[in-house]
Amino acid sequence: MTTVQDATNITRFSADAPQKYARKRIEPLKAWRAIKALIADKEDTGQVFKIIDALSGGADERMYNRFIKTETGQRVIAEKRDLIALLNDRERLKRLPEGTLGRTYYEFMAEENLTADGLVEASQEAPRRADRPEGAQIFGDRMRDSHDLWHVTTSYGRDGLGELSQLAFYYAQTRNRGIGFIVLMGARAAHKEAPTAGIWKAVREGYRLGKTAKWLPAADWEALLDKPLAEVRATLGMGVPSTYRAIEPVTSAMEGKMYGAEQKAA
Repeated sequence: MTTVQDATNITRFSADAPQKYARKRIEPLKAWRAIKALIADKEDTGQVFKIIDALSGGADERMYNRFIKTETGQRVIAEKRDLIALLNDRERLKRLPEGTLGRTYYEFMAEENLTADGLVEASQEAPRRADRPEGAQIFGDRMRDSHDLWHVTTSYGRDGLGELSQLAFYYAQTRNRGIGFIVLMGARAAHKEAPTAGIWKAVREGYRLGKTAKWLPAADWEALLDKPLAEVRATLGMGVPSTYRAIEPVTSAMEGKMYGAEQKAA
């Protein structure tokens, strides 16, 4: 329920909305260096952040300006919410009823042996912009910290095809050219490894589902964590990634064989 103080905070934020920050220029050489490093070590997640940072241009500013026009966006900024603190409270998430978004997120992270802080560490490879207003920094951190919530909500796994398809979904939602470039590069490489598996079909499906879903950057994740996952998916307009689900067993098996070969070679 909205309180008088809540309304006051929102009004104050709207009146004192931060000025637009300078559009970030495209840095192709920086992106190329990060691409070469990522090819050399596919587990170096920090290079992904560098590629996105180098090629994003004005995408962050556009998303932030859209975000602060939403009711959730105004509340997040006015309250200076810290999503990662909530996601790091593993005991609270574990106590939630089975089938809720928060409990499913907890199980997903435990199964994958992940922590909410993992992406924070990787993102430090890309320097934080000093010219970004505080609200934009809060929004940027929120986008980073919600990455695995997107996985749970979209039902894409952390296998190679799942990451690629979710990035296509993410590109449709954000129009970030850095993300789009990674999707293109990854899909071409995956198609070469498995030309008959239907990689492009799964990627196009991810993009299409991202276009038809509600805008996830404005999702009130704090309120959704306690709700049944099926209800969250319906609320956010999640479609079913049927192509991905049909292809994933094949591509995951191929990844396993490639990983085994790499281990033997090492």
